[in-house]
Amino acid sequence: QVHLVESGGGLVQAGGSLRLFCTASGRAFSGYDMAWFRQSPGQEREFVATINPTAQVTRYADFLNGRFTISGDNAKNTVYLQMNNLKPEDTAVYYCAAGAGFRLSRNAVDYDYWGQGTPVTVSS
Repeated sequence: QVHLVESGGGLVQAGGSLRLFCTASGRAFSGYDMAWFRQSPGQEREFVATINPTAQVTRYADFLNGRFTISGDNAKNTVYLQMNNLKPEDTAVYYCAAGAGFRLSRNAVDYDYWGQGTPVTVSS
């Protein structure tokens, strides 16, 4: 069992930055892909980025255009999402997820464990 806790969300003006944190506990962090998804009201959960922290390989959603960076620290069992040049359309609840294996999937169904989410609001 993997327990995930997100933090770092909040209110920011358009053009600003936030850094999200996801700390994992319960079993070994290594061997899992770690991902960020987001969900806006009335919308489906959307893939943002994923990383295999052991291999340090990443994958991003096409719409990001380099604005976000995912990184991981195995020693701290923590994954980060640095979000720069935020836009109002980035407003959503951001969820951390963990999936066994090395797939770097963009599909939510491939992730076995989920956090409770941290809200991000970007004002115009």
